[in-house]
Amino acid sequence: MNPDLDALKPYPFERLAALKAGLTPPAGLAHIPLTIGEPQHAPYPAALEALHAHQADFARYPATAGLPELRTAIAGWANRRFALAGLDPEAQVLPVNGTREAIFAFVQAALDRTRPARVAMPNPFYQIYEGATLLAGGEPLYLDCRAENGFRADLDAVPAATWREVQVVFLCSPGNPTGAVTPLDDFKRLIALADEHDFIIASDECYSELYLDEAAPPPGLLEACAALGRHDYRRCLVFHSLSKRSNLPGLRSGFVAGDAALIAPFRRYRTYHGCAMALPVQHAAIAAWNDEAHVRANRDAYREKFAAVTEILAPVLDFPTPEASFYLWPAVPGGDDEAFARELFTRAHVSVLPGSYMGRPATDDRMGRAGTGDSGANPGRGRVRLALVAEVEATVEAARRIRDVIERRL
Repeated sequence: MNPDLDALKPYPFERLAALKAGLTPPAGLAHIPLTIGEPQHAPYPAALEALHAHQADFARYPATAGLPELRTAIAGWANRRFALAGLDPEAQVLPVNGTREAIFAFVQAALDRTRPARVAMPNPFYQIYEGATLLAGGEPLYLDCRAENGFRADLDAVPAATWREVQVVFLCSPGNPTGAVTPLDDFKRLIALADEHDFIIASDECYSELYLDEAAPPPGLLEACAALGRHDYRRCLVFHSLSKRSNLPGLRSGFVAGDAALIAPFRRYRTYHGCAMALPVQHAAIAAWNDEAHVRANRDAYREKFAAVTEILAPVLDFPTPEASFYLWPAVPGGDDEAFARELFTRAHVSVLPGSYMGRPATDDRMGRAGTGDSGANPGRGRVRLALVAEVEATVEAARRIRDVIERRL
């Protein structure tokens, strides 16, 4: 077997299962998980109807590039959403089976092992960035995202010598687990660094449509390119998904868009990889990308939950004001995130994810300890991630139980 498999770290939910092993929760309380970011709202009905209407197409092989109608729907949505001058559906758009699969595959296709192959990523982070890097023979470069920098990486703190060894930089905006939104100026700054040091920017924007201020949608990487007049989106790719936007995580449908010079070889890689999107899924995706009403309703539902949960938890927990995504990222009383997760499970039958499971301890400056103040500290330690994905009643009940556990400590 590939020896790089041995470099993979245990997945956060494996670690959580081990942490909870042998613990006994209260028998009279139903379990409320706030761990996995799997939307529980109703999936977009028209997408399911399209899936059913085209089910006979499961008898046909799909093309790697996807249906022209799907690429056109995706390009139209991206042009409207991010004020683009005209994303080319033929050369600058590629349908994929969700962002997770595409992110992993892109790193395998992109890294050149004949030279230093660092992949920079936010820390804490979505574990696929790290796993994809390790299995491609690359070296993760952790960019700490701490409260003092708005939970965004301090790009200016990375030495030029380190940037020169970077081949890919991952962004996640809105951020998982922090919910932080990358400002347009930060995107522009990273584009300038990419030009200077010749690396690819891969922006994971799967939470981009879950924002709390309807008048302030999060900007995106291609939007920054367009503002700079870079309509070829050179060195830039974005990853989007219907999982969160349309409550369709099981559909496994999304897209990659940006630099045609990156899309073309990635499409060739995927042709051999054999991961084309099934035709009925493509028709469901066309319906979803062409409708915004259900997405606005989805945001309304999350706003209701955030408002209710914030009112309950703000007096007892310190967390950044949510901007987007469906996570809260509170600091835990006492600072021990694992102990707090165990306590919530045993006393309230609520599961949360320790923040340290999503981060890595920084090592030295050569490894890119950007903006960190504590030597070797894991920037996720002392926090937990709360995924507010269930219906409002269950989420509010979980918040009340958490507050009750904390107040009994006082």
